[in-house]
Amino acid sequence: MTPTLRFTPTAWAKLLFLRDRGETEVGGFGISSPLDLLLIDDVRLVRQSCTSVTVAFDDQSVADFFDRQVDHGFRPEQFGRVWIHTHPGDSASPSYKDEETFARCFGESDWALMFILAQGGETYARLRFNIGPRASLEIPVDVDYRRPFAAADQLAWDCEYVECVHPLHLTSHNPLHDPLQVEQPHLFEIETEDDWQDWFNLANPEPFATMREELLYAPS
Repeated sequence: MTPTLRFTPTAWAKLLFLRDRGETEVGGFGISSPLDLLLIDDVRLVRQSCTSVTVAFDDQSVADFFDRQVDHGFRPEQFGRVWIHTHPGDSASPSYKDEETFARCFGESDWALMFILAQGGETYARLRFNIGPRASLEIPVDVDYRRPFAAADQLAWDCEYVECVHPLHLTSHNPLHDPLQVEQPHLFEIETEDDWQDWFNLANPEPFATMREELLYAPS
């Protein structure tokens, strides 16, 4: 059976709010349910510089985010596997930069998922396994109304947006006017005593191991 990426109604409403709050792309991490890693309970932002075609996370903000999640008792696979970002246009297809970022920043984890929500409503979700017999597949997206969910909190969501999202306005006098001619900041490439990339390797792959084998070796 093909897995499905599911959002709680509150997490989905927050993502729609963040997508529509400004005119740039917005990126963050999906917070997964402890019993179902493809059920997103929340979407969390980190400090980032954004244009209409790029999102660059602040390295230290990502490190701090990971640290807080561990302090709150979350396992790394609950907060560091699902990369979420928006596209201002109608297309949710990943760009070359999206693919490069996904490979570079999530290629060392046992599994990872890239999710894109476009302004026009189109979605894209791709689940990739990076250990054992590697596999990559697009999966459907749904909103799960079967579980209890919290009410919307637009004031808190707006505060999170204002604190984290820093638009870079493109003008003819700005080198970012042509994003192909400027070196974009790397996404959370940390070079500190604690390499935060190591958090990706702490997760227990067992919740996905069986599913991966079923997808790879299911009879045709």
